[in-house]
Amino acid sequence: MTGGPGLFENMAPRPLADRLRPATLEDVVGQDHLLGPEGALRRMVDGGRLASIILWGPPGTGKTTIARLIADNIDLAFEPLSAVFSGVADLRKVFDRAKAQRASGRGTLLFIDEIHRFNRAQQDGFLPYVEDGTVILIGATTENPSFELNAALLSRAQVFVLNRLDDKAMETLLCRAEEAQSRALPLDSDARIALRAMADGDGRFLFNLTEELFALDASELLDTAGLAATVQRRAPVYDKGQESHYNLISALHKSLRGSDCDAALYWMSRMLDGGEDPRYIARRLLRFAYEDVGLADPQAAVQTLTAWETYERLGSPEGELALAQAVIFLATAPKSNAAYKAYGAARRLAKKTGSLMPPKHSLNAPTGLTRDLGYGAGYAYDHDSPDAFSGQNYFPDDIARESLYRPVERGYEREIRKRLDYWDKLRRESNEKE
Repeated sequence: MTGGPGLFENMAPRPLADRLRPATLEDVVGQDHLLGPEGALRRMVDGGRLASIILWGPPGTGKTTIARLIADNIDLAFEPLSAVFSGVADLRKVFDRAKAQRASGRGTLLFIDEIHRFNRAQQDGFLPYVEDGTVILIGATTENPSFELNAALLSRAQVFVLNRLDDKAMETLLCRAEEAQSRALPLDSDARIALRAMADGDGRFLFNLTEELFALDASELLDTAGLAATVQRRAPVYDKGQESHYNLISALHKSLRGSDCDAALYWMSRMLDGGEDPRYIARRLLRFAYEDVGLADPQAAVQTLTAWETYERLGSPEGELALAQAVIFLATAPKSNAAYKAYGAARRLAKKTGSLMPPKHSLNAPTGLTRDLGYGAGYAYDHDSPDAFSGQNYFPDDIARESLYRPVERGYEREIRKRLDYWDKLRRESNEKE
C-alpha cells in the first residue's frame, strides 16, 4: 500500500479554511512586508537562497501555509511536524529520510509548528542537521523566539515577524469565502464589520465563523445582535505566563506614564478581557503610583491602595470599577519619578561609601563610655531653632553632601521644592556663620 490518499478521501468534507488555503505566495494576505515585491522573504525565495527561518506571529496568520508554499517554490521535500505531538523519535525518522533525499540530490524543508514547545534538549538535537544542511528548518511560533528558543538555534535562523491580519486582509478572506460558496454572507453591513472584529486578526477562525454562517438557513440578514447570538467571539490571544501578558502590562504602564487616560483604560480592559487576575493589575498600579507619580501627588498611592482594597471587598465585576478609577487618577495625575531616582542614587552612594560612621552629633549616648567618645556632642535640637531647622549636616563626616532627591516643578512637589530650597539657604547661612 502507498501512503497516498484513500479511495474516498476526496469525498470527505473539508473545512472552508482548508479549501481556501492559498495556492501561491501571492495569495497570502496581510504579509506584504515579507511576501511583497520588496519583501525579505520573497527575495530569499526568488533568489533560491533559502536559509533556516523562524516565522513568529499570532494564530491564523499563515505560518504553516507560507512554509508549505516555500517548499513548493524551491522544490524541496516537505516534512511537517508539530512539536505538540512529536518527539525525538519522530525527528530521527525525518532526518533519516532527509539524508536519503540528500543522497539523491534533493533537499528537505523541515517545518516544525509550535517549535517553542520543544524543550532545550530537543532544540539542541536538530542543530547539527541544520548546520550541515541536511535540512532547512522553518519553525513557526506564536511566542517570542528570544524567550522560547535556544540562542544557538536563533543564531542559525532568521526571524520573520508575521502581522496580525488587519481589517482589509480579513475582508479579502470574506470575499474569497463568498466567491467559493457562490453566495453572500447573510449579514448587514454592521454585522459584517462585527464579524471581522470577532475573529481578532485570525484568518482561520474567521473562516470557521463564516462556515457557521453559511450553514444557517437565514431568511433575513443578521444584524450585530443576531450575529453575536449565532457565533462565538474568538477568545483574545493572551497567556498570563507568556509575552502577551508582559506586552499588555508594559502598554498599560507606559500609557499611564504618558498621561494617556483613554489608552490606559483600553489596555487594562484588554488584560481583564484576557482573563488577567485584577489583583495583579492592582499591584502594578500601586507600583506605578510610587514610581511615576510619587510625591507630585501623594494621593496617588492612597487612591490606588483604596481601589485595591475596594476590589478585595467587592470582587469582580463590581470591584473592577475601582481599578478603572485608579487608572484614571494615575493617568491624569502630575508625574514625577524624583523619589524613584533619589532612592536609586542613595542605594548607589551607600554601596560606594561602605561602612562610614554617622556624624557623632547624630548618635545617641546611652552610656558613660559613649558620652566620653563624644556621641551626641554638639547636637542641635531642631525644634529649639528658628523655623525648627538647625542646618546641621547628617551625612558622614568623610563625604561631601550629595543632592539625591530633586523634586520636579509639577504638582505637590513644587511645594516640596520650595521647602528644600529654603532649607538649603538656611544651611548655607549656618555654615557661613561657623
